[in-house]
Amino acid sequence: MIIGGGLSGLTLADMLERQGRDYLLLDARARFGGRIKTQHVGDGSFDMGPAWFWSGQPKIAALIEWFGLKAFEQYATGDLIFEDERGQVQRGAVLSSMAGSWRVSGGLSALIDALVEQIPQSKRALNSEVSALSYDGSNIRAMFRGETSSFDKVVFAMPPRIAAQVTFDPPLPDNACSAMANVPTWMAGQAKAVAVYETAFWRDAGLSGEVMSRRGPMVEIHDASPETGGPFALFGFIGVSPRDRTDEQALSGHIIAQLIRLFGEVAAEPKALLLKDWAFDPRTATQADQAPTYAHPTYGSSRNLSGLWDGRLIFSGTEVADQFGGYLEGALRASDMSFNRLISDT
Repeated sequence: MIIGGGLSGLTLADMLERQGRDYLLLDARARFGGRIKTQHVGDGSFDMGPAWFWSGQPKIAALIEWFGLKAFEQYATGDLIFEDERGQVQRGAVLSSMAGSWRVSGGLSALIDALVEQIPQSKRALNSEVSALSYDGSNIRAMFRGETSSFDKVVFAMPPRIAAQVTFDPPLPDNACSAMANVPTWMAGQAKAVAVYETAFWRDAGLSGEVMSRRGPMVEIHDASPETGGPFALFGFIGVSPRDRTDEQALSGHIIAQLIRLFGEVAAEPKALLLKDWAFDPRTATQADQAPTYAHPTYGSSRNLSGLWDGRLIFSGTEVADQFGGYLEGALRASDMSFNRLISDT
């Protein structure tokens, strides 16, 4: 059984399907994708979770190519804007920090949809939260949808902190529980805003759409437009702490005010303003994830999470990847590691 239908869980299921293996993929959400979530406005597709990948990340590039999806380079032509603490706006010809990054036409959910299509409906289920697992030395029994089913092995393709919410019988060792609790969930404390417009007025003004701000609420802004055509968009990472952004209406007002300061009155009335606060998504974040992180966490497989229940509990997901932890590439590396572990045990 695979618990978690994000990128790691889906790619693991796809690999097992290609090998003719038996499995069941469950996700507690009403959709697959996990932290990959794309919203659509007209013909535009806008990623509210991860959006980029980079050269030197071969697995995600190969997967996109395998499914015949199109990747395009992040728009980075033009000047950058800097906003200081007082809201003073300066413009300068500075190399874009996102130059050389890549996005997927149709958003990353196009990749999720392609993966889901490879998995028979009989082997996948949504709205299926696993609340409890028990191990009798032979099989693992899983409680979901009010029923219990038996499995040989269980893969947690999800953040360790979310996996820790499952009831285990017998209980896991203290060092395993501590290991799960101490792995920060990538992106869990973040919120993202996307302002959608009919025209890319910033491009017409010779701007890349990239902004660095010390006033906010968005601390970093980038062009989020499709490769060709519209609608066009700017997206920003919210720098306000989770406890100070619970009022979505007030936050939206501050976002529009900031866009007007940066780009003028032309930015005052977006076609749509999309918000996604991952810190309050219970399938992604815990209370511990609302604490700010000031650097990329150190991720990787913990020896305290190995060998549990005679090796029948396996942890996957980007937080336990041996490289590129926190990135899409890390999620794929983790699924490879889990797959190799599963087939080596058979």
